[in-house]
Amino acid sequence: MLQFHSLKNKILPLRQQATVRNEWLKARLDSFLPHLMSREGFDMWLIIAQEYNEDPVIMTFLREPEMSARRRTILVFTRQEDGSVERLTLSRYGQPGFYESGWNPDEESQYECLARTIQARNPAKIGINFSPTFAFGDGLSWQEYSQLTDAIGPEWMAKTASAERLCVGWLEHRTEIERLVYPDIIAMGHAIIAEAYSRNVITPGITTTDDVVWWMRQTMHDLGLRAWFQPSISIQAPDQSVFDPSGNNTAVPRTTIRPGDLLHCDMGFIYLGLATDQQQHAYVLRPGETNAPDGLKAALTTGNRLQDIHMAAMGAELTGNEVLHQTLSQAQTEGINATVYSHPLGYHGHAAGPTIGLWDQQGGVPGRGDYPIFDNTAYSIELNIQQSIPEWDNQNIRIMLEEDAGFFKGEMRWLNGRQTQFHLV
Repeated sequence: MLQFHSLKNKILPLRQQATVRNEWLKARLDSFLPHLMSREGFDMWLIIAQEYNEDPVIMTFLREPEMSARRRTILVFTRQEDGSVERLTLSRYGQPGFYESGWNPDEESQYECLARTIQARNPAKIGINFSPTFAFGDGLSWQEYSQLTDAIGPEWMAKTASAERLCVGWLEHRTEIERLVYPDIIAMGHAIIAEAYSRNVITPGITTTDDVVWWMRQTMHDLGLRAWFQPSISIQAPDQSVFDPSGNNTAVPRTTIRPGDLLHCDMGFIYLGLATDQQQHAYVLRPGETNAPDGLKAALTTGNRLQDIHMAAMGAELTGNEVLHQTLSQAQTEGINATVYSHPLGYHGHAAGPTIGLWDQQGGVPGRGDYPIFDNTAYSIELNIQQSIPEWDNQNIRIMLEEDAGFFKGEMRWLNGRQTQFHLV
């Protein structure tokens, strides 16, 4: 288990991070992009974005240390007869080593160049980034779409189609080196959570949930990890009602942490372009206690069982909705009061790929839930169970767990284990 005090030594300096990420990008462009375009049946893929109005996928195509699209950036990918992909940038600022420059600004406009480039390559099917289903595939702005239409005309526009599956497929795929490194990144999150749930951070009766939240946020920042959402800490206790994700509970929750509290955290960051997303629990010991009450431990065991059911339901080419249905059906058979709301994980926290339930859509998610599971993809297995606690006068609690896993070589596995015992404060 990675120790918190050694975390700083695990974080690469920015210059080294840039080198690593560029190596990963080059390998992905060389090896995966040709497979993806062939799999989805596209001859050409256009990615067009303006500075500060970036398409959701374009930053994953630009080399470090680029931080924006720079004026207008146009990338053109064309599948060749030998299966390789020609990679062009029709942009004022080039990307040597990654894309060949295909535009001379002194001779023609960008869109004139794009029209000429398309005509010369004569693609039968052109992917452009619009989608009614996935935000990740809907990055072509209306202004750019209008200019594209005017530049290439109705004959070529008739050959365009939604590139949403190219966008999602590109973003969700984890390369071999990413699969090797991802467990170490997940371990960093586990180390931060373990430290947050310790007497180094929490003094019962004094420390508030906001104190721990900001400790987590500051710690990620100081380590050079970018939080992709504000962390959270919540309390369940005999005097604290069950957590309500809808926000409909109007009672003001207690925020000062006390002995006997069940704590829950939600935390995630991005490092080397890859996101984490984790939820774990801690129990604050009362004087004389050495462990959590048996009822709480039994509830955690039930939560772990639901994780097992969910992981077993994941399979290649199954849709998110199919996995959701199988998981909830088996949970119901076993008498588990379950809610499942898992999601892909990768370049984004709530990443590209199949949605496996939402907390308020347990019957399935049309569109995003109909997308299938592909090999070499990662997921945040996010769920909760409700169970009564005898030691708390049979009060219902939620065990809310979230751990990161990968579907590699046709099999689900945890990237860095999961919580099976409470952190004890």
